Amino acid sequence: MIRVAAISAVAVVGAGLVAMTLLTSGGDENQFAQCGGATVAGDLGGPFTLVNGAGETVTSEQVITEPTLIYFGYTYCPDVCPLDVDRNAAAIEILEERGQSVTPVFITIDPARDTSEVVNDFAEAMHPRMIGLTGTEEQISQASKAYRTYYKAHPPVDGEYLVDHSTFSYLVTPEHGFLDFFRRELTPEQLADKIGCFVERI
Repeated sequence: MIRVAAISAVAVVGAGLVAMTLLTSGGDENQFAQCGGATVAGDLGGPFTLVNGAGETVTSEQVITEPTLIYFGYTYCPDVCPLDVDRNAAAIEILEERGQSVTPVFITIDPARDTSEVVNDFAEAMHPRMIGLTGTEEQISQASKAYRTYYKAHPPVDGEYLVDHSTFSYLVTPEHGFLDFFRRELTPEQLADKIGCFVERI
């Protein structure tokens, strides 16, 4: 009886080890566990249809063809957006030096002023591979809701206005969708390290 119990215990432990190995080495839901992804209630991210710098209508599937870092902002932003987008571009360059390719994407939340030409010039000035996207109010709203971003324009003064908006950057991939979001306090090196952790596990 003792021998049977011992064999049963070994079998249970063995099964547990096998299960643990499967979970830690191959499970899709656990492959990024070491990267410390942010916890988000419910789904985040999703399909969108916008307009690129060439004036062409593009879908999220056409834009997100590899690991992609998305930021929502506007080109007339006096301080926050240029700093955040420049930080993202610097992180992308660090990743490139490490042999990891990530596409930077800028989505405007001010389509009234940010035409396709404007977002194209802004994106090109920030990084040669950055994709600038605009669209109709409805298209921008759909993309914003998918990523749960916030934006609200102030009343114009002498034709000029500011837009309040959230400042997160979002890492997504074609295979896994949304993976993590990052706050603006991160340095380019810290952001590159966090993104790189996910990229090397894809």
